[in-house]
Parts: sequence; C-alpha cells; structure tokens
Amino acid sequence: MRIRMTGVLAALTVSALVATGCSSGSPEPDSTQPGGSLLIWADDQRAAALAPFAEAFGQENGVTVTVEAISQDLQTNFVTASQAGTGPDIVIGAHDWIGNLVQNGTIDPVHLTAEQEAAFAEVALQAVSFDGQTYGVPYAIENVALIRNTDLAPNAPATIEELVATGQALVAEGKVTNILSLQVGQNGDTYHIYPLFTAGGGYLFGKQANGAWNPEDVGVNSPGSVAAFTKIRDLGEAGSGALTRSISGDNAIPTFTSGGAAFLVSGPWAIADIKKAGINYEISPVPPFAGGPPASPFVGVQAFFVASKGKNKALAVEFVTNYAAKPEIQKALYEANPRPPALKAALEEVAATDPDIDKWFAAGENGTPMPNIPQMAAIWDPFNKASAAIVGGADVQSTLDAAQETIVEAIGS
Repeated sequence: MRIRMTGVLAALTVSALVATGCSSGSPEPDSTQPGGSLLIWADDQRAAALAPFAEAFGQENGVTVTVEAISQDLQTNFVTASQAGTGPDIVIGAHDWIGNLVQNGTIDPVHLTAEQEAAFAEVALQAVSFDGQTYGVPYAIENVALIRNTDLAPNAPATIEELVATGQALVAEGKVTNILSLQVGQNGDTYHIYPLFTAGGGYLFGKQANGAWNPEDVGVNSPGSVAAFTKIRDLGEAGSGALTRSISGDNAIPTFTSGGAAFLVSGPWAIADIKKAGINYEISPVPPFAGGPPASPFVGVQAFFVASKGKNKALAVEFVTNYAAKPEIQKALYEANPRPPALKAALEEVAATDPDIDKWFAAGENGTPMPNIPQMAAIWDPFNKASAAIVGGADVQSTLDAAQETIVEAIGS
C-alpha cells in the first residue's frame, strides 16, 4: 500500500495528478484477481487515517492499494479524471455530491443487505440514497449546533429571543463583544444560516410524494421563506445585531474561543480549538424562534463511493461494501477528523469516551440531510448573496424574488 500526498498545485489539474501517479512508478491497474491494484482518492486527513487499513486490505487480497490525498477540488478532479478514464477506483467524499456524480456517470450504486443497512444510523442511509438506490457506504455524520461558553451562559436558551437577550446583557456588561458568533461574511453562508431559515418556516425545495426532493418546487421566495428572512433581518445589522457580516468563516470560531461571544453556531470541527482555548462549553440544539417550529440544520454525511469507470470494480465493491464498514475503520476516521461515526457499533464505542457524541446527535435530531440532487448547485451562490444582503439590512421580498429567479433559471437551463 502506498499513500501519496498530492499538493495543492498538483491538485489543480488532473493532468498533474496523472503525471504524479505515473512518475511514482505505481503499477498500471489490472482487473485480474488476485493481483492488480486499487486506487483510492481522499482528502489529506482521511487518506492518512485510512493508510494502515488499506495496507492490510492489500495484503489480504494480494493487491497493491494506493491511497492518494487530494488537497483541494476533490469532487471536480474526480469527475474530470473519471470521464477521462484516469480516475480512482474509490473516492471518499460528501453525500451531497451524489446527484452531480450520478448525473456525470462517475459512481455506481452499492448493494447492502438488510443486515448491513441496519448497522448504520438511519439518517446516514437516507443521505446516501438517490432515485431509490444507495450510492455510498457512510462513515461519518455532521451537523451544526449551538455551542455556548458555560461560564458566560450557564443555561441553554430555549428560544432565539432568549439567546439574543442573554447576549445583549453580556455585551452591555462588557463581558463579550458579540451577541452571537454565526458566520455570515460578505458573501453569505447558506449552511450556517439554514437552521434559522428553517426555524422561521423557510424551505429550499419541496418534496415529492415518495419523499424525494422536488427540484420544480423552489421555495426561496415562498411566504414561509419571506417570514423566515424577516426574522433573520431583525437579527441582523438593521436589528439587534446578533448576526453581522463581520463574522465570517475566518473569525467565527476565534471570536468564540477568545471570549468575544458566549454563543457559537458551528460543528464538531470547532471543538479542538475550543478545548485548546480552555473554554468550558456545552452543546445543544440551535433553539427555535418563540412559538415556531424546531430549527432544522443541514445534516452532512461522508461516504465511500465506487467509481463507475474504475479499473478494478469487483475489488472496489468489496472494499466499500464490506471493509469500509468495519468499526475499527470508522473509529480511526473519527479520530482523524472527529465527526460522529455513521456505523452504530463505532458510534457506541466512541460515545463511551466522548460525551459530545450524543449531544451532536440530539442537535441534529430535527436535521435535514443536505439535498443531494444536482439542482442544489444552483442554490448556493444566489442564496448566499441574498442572506448576506438581508443580514446587512436589504429588503427581504425583493432580495428573495431576485434569488428565486436566478435559481429557477439556472435549474431550467
């Protein structure tokens, strides 16, 4: 087994990746069993964690397994390389890639037994389902929650209004500088503002009768979404100031860890920095608006996918459907990048030593798997810009009307 760390510049072009593979002396893929080779693409952290298990799999099956770390643009590079016939046999990535990958003919469905399916958290299987088929083996689950500094805010707020009141009191006392740290930035952030959007009654896509997303029902300027963004505007720079474009992905977590805010909306990736800063913290669901429905954060799932044009398909299927579902692999991936495991056995083992695990699941109980349909790509930029503008004080109806028009046109084109 080899693990090849491909740098940022090399990851920019598929040709550079291919050249790196050829110059390394890696054997050409061979479909013969046993023997041949298996190529896996992952990001840096997951590639390193997967390395010893890939080595063991290679030894057990008499093959050479290469784990290649792609530093950026993994999804784009995978699609391009697959279509050129130079891609990997397996790729590791997010479940919301599925619609795009299927549309481009780059991944195959996987077939799990009822016993195998029962071993995973239900939301994880739901996330990797598309058009009635399962398109990946999940290994991690993530969602945002409300993280609070318990020295400043001992009790979890029951509503957004209570959170704002507590934050305002702390600002008035000079104990913090911000009511809330939720990244918006100058260009907006759909992922982080989504719990407030749903708590206010908004929606992005409707559902079909079978529960699948309906890309023909875009709800960005629906009455519920307008009502939600009216509440969000009241939290923004023209209102209480709980939301501000000055809080971005660069400083949202540092604002919290430096004591600048008692409340942070973020995910498991924030915990290492919080612990390093010595902050006493607690995790709870993002609260609802008073009298409103529960906040529903996006739930993201990481998964193993079988490449449609891989050179060693049978071995890739074996690795993804059986080997990747071993508790020790899912636990190792958790340790490398602490998202709760999707496999129940691994989840229980990790939860025994990490008290945060159950809290993340509770915070995501009302969550929604991020839409994995290809039309979701049309949402991000217009919705990002609309949310930033509204946080800055823009008119809600006209801003959402413009975003809706842009999205519908992109989906129809």
